[in-house]
Amino acid sequence: MFDVKESDFFDLEDEAFDTVMEPGIKFTGSIRFVKPFMICCTVNGKIDATSDLVVDKNAEVNADINAARVLIKGRVHGNVNAKDLIFISSSGTVDGDISSKQVVLEPGSTFTGKCTMIRESK
Repeated sequence: MFDVKESDFFDLEDEAFDTVMEPGIKFTGSIRFVKPFMICCTVNGKIDATSDLVVDKNAEVNADINAARVLIKGRVHGNVNAKDLIFISSSGTVDGDISSKQVVLEPGSTFTGKCTMIRESK
């Protein structure tokens, strides 16, 4: 059986992220990035990426998100679209629609919205 947690995505240390938005920051606007990105603060706006995004445990994101893989440990209010994976951990909350090839909701996570699983075309 495939264990999604064996992925390198879950083994990344804070130092592996090109950018970390530290606690205490309140950001409003659009964020675009191409390297792994971690949010540990409050973000309002829109997030577009071709890489991985981690919403840390104490983060609050009020934004629509487009990224390759998204790990949610904090709170997201908005739609989340990921090319490969959306993982909502036991501490994570999503209030919005989610769409990805693979979606994982850990026991204890909270999700309110519509979930769409994307099939790969052959």
